[in-house]
Amino acid sequence: MHTDQILIFDADDTLWENNVLFERVTDGFLDWVATPSEREGVTALLDRIEADNSAAHGYGAGVFRQSLVDCLHHLYGADREVTAADVARIDALLTPLTDRGAIELMPGVADTLGALAGRHHLLLLTKGDRDEQQAKVDASTVDHHFRGVHIVAEKSVDTYLQLTADLGLDPDRTWMIGNSPKSDIAPARKAGLRTVFIPHERTWVLEHVELGPEEVTLQLGAFPELLRHF
Repeated sequence: MHTDQILIFDADDTLWENNVLFERVTDGFLDWVATPSEREGVTALLDRIEADNSAAHGYGAGVFRQSLVDCLHHLYGADREVTAADVARIDALLTPLTDRGAIELMPGVADTLGALAGRHHLLLLTKGDRDEQQAKVDASTVDHHFRGVHIVAEKSVDTYLQLTADLGLDPDRTWMIGNSPKSDIAPARKAGLRTVFIPHERTWVLEHVELGPEEVTLQLGAFPELLRHF
């Protein structure tokens, strides 16, 4: 068992459910704009639009809203304008994201963090809109376990190198723990940190990349399994 380590945790879909809420909005949007035979094609279109908008504007409900509006513009083409009523319908679909109540923690997160905080240095690193992410952190009821909360626009190799330098972290004792191959595992490992990959079956498609065995220091099936190693 590793002792006295620096454990950096991802938030969305590692500590609490997130992408499933976006998927539900997407399902409602597809039910509205696509026939069953069109659904796969419209999904692919929306994925491309989301990829472009995320690269240009970041992440979160606001960018997702713009992606849905852009997708509707594309589907309507020159034959029809997107109306105020259309945008209002999109906003209604987005209500579960924009008016979130309690955060749904992943099973075992609260107890596991409580135990780990007693013997390790815990940090939180999450990407997205600062106000939106901070609101989720504040509502999570587990934020007090972290000695630092860091909200960034993107998680790249440079992000991890900068965090390591700013906090004076020892890479050999520092672990990035998350569900996203693209944001949590691959760049952290390239920055010299150790990694714990906890896959989530509903991870956002744009966070998928192929991981090599050298990029995953440890892979676990569920969050509480951390206690066997730390």
